Amino acid sequence: MQGFNYKKATQALNYFLQANDGSLNKMKAIKFVWLADRLHLRKYGRTITSDVYFALPFGPVPSTTRNIIELNEDFLTNVEIEYSSEFIENSGKYVFSSKKEPNLKVFSKTDISVLDIIIEKYNNFTEFQLSDLSHNFPEWKKYELPLKAKLESRFEIDIDDFFINFNDGSGLFVDNIERMSISREIFNDNMKASIY
Repeated sequence: MQGFNYKKATQALNYFLQANDGSLNKMKAIKFVWLADRLHLRKYGRTITSDVYFALPFGPVPSTTRNIIELNEDFLTNVEIEYSSEFIENSGKYVFSSKKEPNLKVFSKTDISVLDIIIEKYNNFTEFQLSDLSHNFPEWKKYELPLKAKLESRFEIDIDDFFINFNDGSGLFVDNIERMSISREIFNDNMKASIY
């Protein structure tokens, strides 16, 4: 499995922006990326962005995607800054905007299908509703007590926890064991291939 895909992360954000008249709350966008990565991993054995996830007080966060949204120059390469700045920009403390149409060529058909599913199922949620929802998912729930106790400000999420079934009411994250074992096997094979 390859490392973080800044083009897909940027275009996924831009895709969500376009579905919301060109601007979106930053936390809502972060939750959309998390949901899309989680769903794509479960269905196809890989995430869309290949980002590293952390559990923070407001829920799971794709770390480098967050840096792109916030244009955090301390943690992005010049190439990532230049590319993302071409498509998105900050337009307020909690809001960012699209500068031009997304480049869909970076995506597979399954990527776009999953992005559309997330928009369809969750676009009516506010950022705080999505944050509250995320607190029930197993990859965040396991860090709830240490986060509340402020033992650390964040904890790295084991991506394998995305394979754990959880019924959030959408029906998207409950699958049979056989299907999940196939997706997990594909993911693990890709991880091994990236090491060698």
